[in-house]
Formats: sequence, structure tokens, C-alpha cells
Amino acid sequence: MHHRGNAERGTATPPRYWLAGAIALVLAGPAFAQGTPTVEELQRRLEALEQRLGATAPQASADGQAPDVAALDQRLRVLERNLELQEEARVAREKEAAVVAVNDKGASLKSANGDYEVKIRGLLQGDGRFFSAGEPAGTYDTFLLRTARPTIEGTLGKWVGYRFTPEFAGDSASIVDAYADLKFSPAATVRLGKFTSPVGLERLESSSALSAIERALPSELAPNRDIGAQLQGELAKGTVSYGIGVFNGTVDGRDAVTTNPDNEFEYAGRLFFEPFRNDANFWSGLGFGIGGSVGDTEGTGNNFLPRYRTPGQVQFFNYRAAVAADGRRTRWSPQGYFYRNSFGLLAEYIESAQELRVGATSAELENTAWQATISWVLTGEDASYRGVAKPSSPFSPGKGGWGAWELVGRYGELDVDDGAFPLFADPALAARSAQSWTVGVNWYLNSNLKLVANYLQTGFDGGAAGGADRATEKAVFTRLQVAF
Repeated sequence: MHHRGNAERGTATPPRYWLAGAIALVLAGPAFAQGTPTVEELQRRLEALEQRLGATAPQASADGQAPDVAALDQRLRVLERNLELQEEARVAREKEAAVVAVNDKGASLKSANGDYEVKIRGLLQGDGRFFSAGEPAGTYDTFLLRTARPTIEGTLGKWVGYRFTPEFAGDSASIVDAYADLKFSPAATVRLGKFTSPVGLERLESSSALSAIERALPSELAPNRDIGAQLQGELAKGTVSYGIGVFNGTVDGRDAVTTNPDNEFEYAGRLFFEPFRNDANFWSGLGFGIGGSVGDTEGTGNNFLPRYRTPGQVQFFNYRAAVAADGRRTRWSPQGYFYRNSFGLLAEYIESAQELRVGATSAELENTAWQATISWVLTGEDASYRGVAKPSSPFSPGKGGWGAWELVGRYGELDVDDGAFPLFADPALAARSAQSWTVGVNWYLNSNLKLVANYLQTGFDGGAAGGADRATEKAVFTRLQVAF
């Protein structure tokens, strides 16, 4: 941050007057002690001041006579003007200087007028996964780098915003977000590129703000990031938000592929209300709405048909290889949350229907899921959809600071359409439903560092040979998160 000079303040003294006063003091100061100075003495002092300020003193006259008072006054005026020009140049440089800030939200570089900005942020998540029961063959206890995402975002003038987020965790790099916003007004912004589809409530929540380590079962039915164009904005002083767009389309629970795989488009939207957002009352943390999507898709394989995973990230359902998506795919999701002081509640339901074909048989199958998450911040900070923003007493050993502590509990179910079995899905491999619950504790050491521990348990109906139930999955997940 830079400080503005006196020239920009309304109470500042014009440069000419303070300069004249300064020079007068320099020239006249000794006179109080030694009597009235001679013209020669004034000339010597003025020359010394000119030399200090970088001005060029005039050459002595041919007859060697000292200049008169009028000439000295003229030289004083030149000095005043030179200093005025220097001050104007200094103020202009300050106005053009970029503002650099580094804090707990990352680093930013902003133009002096605020129109251009570059923000650098990051998210690192390192996990430990430990199974005690129910893990299939090939699933091992492990440490892994779950997320490694630097983010560059900002503005290009008053009308354009942008965000670019690559992902370096895993075996290869990928692009998570890459979009530009045309910001016509807070009520109407056009977003173009790759970003999260506006359907699922938990899907739209930042991974750094999640109450639990992994997302709940309804997020397996909601589309994740997709490529397209969306009109979005806020109305009624921010109490109503909306998003509606056209996308390439993607399967349940997954990102879109890099190009449209079937020459069909999907239309998605969301309308969300926070009616008491601007009121300081009991209901100010209430939000509710509905999201949905519709489109056609045709094809076989993972780019067209979903695979469902538990919160422990183990797949428990998939369609047979011969099954093809063959027509309309629709989703709808009522959703909401309520946050009041340290208490938080988030709940959503989603239904995903898909027209399928295998051989000469066609059917429309409807899969559903729901979940409810309750959280309580033990140390008194406010809970919110964006997580605990900042502990009241950041962790500081020996100084009484222990950060913020939060307890979390969650339950959810995912049910596959009974019509999927046995023709479209193998009952010996794919479960008919999953019921999952999670308990956890979050420790926010400061606004950047978070430690998480979760116990997850998921039971199944079916999914094993002979019509038996798949073994209950039990696991402990831990996470170290650094976000800035």
C-alpha cells in the first residue's frame, strides 16, 4: 500500500507557499542573529539552495556585479516552479504505481485505479486413507497428494474477470477451472469456459470449505465441471442468485471431457434464495433453492454413463459394458442450508434420470440420493457455507491460542433404480444402494492451515456374488490442508 502525498489532500499547502517560506527562512534565518544580510550574502545562500535542488545558477555578469534583488526574486520564482514540477511528477508516479498486497488470502498486484488485478492463490491437500474393512482388492492404505492447485485470477479492466486453476495432483496435470467473466453488472455476468455446473449445492462449494474430507453421495449424481457458457448474477440486493447456461454435458459426478463427445448439448440452471441475508436476525443464514439440467446424450463408455463411488472413494456401482446412453438425461435437485452462529446445517436431494439401451431393450432409469450435514464450531466462531473463515485465537503455542475446532456429522443415501438389475447392471458387482455416515473433527490452526480427521462407514444392499450384500466399508481419512 502506498501513502498519498500532501498534494492530494484537501488541506495541503500549495507548493509555492511552503517553498517560498522555506527559502525565506534559509535566506533570512541568520539575519535574526547577525542583522540584515547583504545582497551578496543572499546570492550565496540562493546559489547553495539551487545546488541542493539541482537547479543551474545563472552565470555572473561581465562586470562582476552581484545581481540586484529583482534578479534574486526571479531566480526564486524559477526554483519554486522547478519544485512544483518535481512534486507533480512525484504525485503522478504514485498514481500510476501498482498496489502490491500479500496476506492470508494470497498475493495480489493491482493497478492504481483498481481496474487491473492479478491474484495468486493456492490449495494443497495431503490425505491419509486407512481402511479397516470393506475395501475391495487393489485398495490399500495410503498417503497421497489429493489436491495441488495454484490459481491465478483477477480483472482486465472494469468489465472482464478471469480465473485459471490447473491441478498437479495425480499422475498427470489437468485443468480444473479456466474461464472469463464478462461483468456487465452484478445482476448479469456472462461466464465462458470450464467451471462447475450450476446444479448441486455441495458441488458448488469450494473443496477447501467442505465440512468433511470428501463430498457426500448426492454429489455423485450431480455434474461436476463442464465446458460452456452461463448467464449468472444476483438480484434484490443479493438475496436472489441465479445461473443458467448451455454446456457440452457430462456424466454424473465427473468433469466434462475436453470436447463434446456426442454432438449434443446440455442445459443447466439454478435459482437460489437467501431472503434474510441482509437482516441481522435469526434467519439471516438461511438459503434454499433448486438446480437442474436437461439434455440428450448417446454413446457407450465412461464418457456417457456414470460410475458411483462411496465417500471413501471406492466404486460400488457401474453399468454393464454393452449398455449405451440413448436419449434424454435430466437432473433436478432441491437444496438448502441454514447457518446460525456456530451451528450449520446443509441438506440436498438429487434425482438423475437417463434413457438407456442394451440390445433391443430400452428403459429410463432414475437414480436418487440425499444427504444432511450438521456442524458445530466448539470455539464460538461462525459456521458458514464457506467454512470457518478465521479462528478468533489462531494457534500460538505458549500464548493461549488454540485455533478453531469444529465437529461434523453427516448421513446420506444413494439408491439405484431397481430396473437397472439384472439387465443393465450386474447385481454380483454393482450395489443397489449405499448408506453412508461420517463423523469428523476439523482443527483450523489459522486462516490458512486446517487439519481434518474423519471416520466413514458405508453399508450396501447387494453388490456381491449370490445376491449377498457387499461388505460394509469402514475407513479413517485424515487431511492436512494449506489454503491461501
